Amino acid sequence: MKALLLTFYFSIIGLNMVNIKQNNIIIRSENIESSFSLINDSKDKISIHTGTGFVSLNKGSKTSIGCNVGKEVRWANEGKKGDVIFKITSEMCGKTLKLSEFTK
Repeated sequence: MKALLLTFYFSIIGLNMVNIKQNNIIIRSENIESSFSLINDSKDKISIHTGTGFVSLNKGSKTSIGCNVGKEVRWANEGKKGDVIFKITSEMCGKTLKLSEFTK
């Protein structure tokens, strides 16, 4: 009887541990997927620094940028950061934005 109760007890604990692990994975994946898209709607090929790395965009092309609120997206030239184009805000997350919105 004791063995049966112990088995039942550890089975319940094991299930709770799995649920906790699954919840952690869900929370982490929501943070990782938080991003926005930026479209180069200018007439030229451009280079930018996204706050985490350098990206070259042909005219009309699009890139996904992590939604790291407070990071600066900057112009880039030959692998060096240039002037700030805009700072990332929480309102940008999940949206598609055009470069021209920030260069007027």
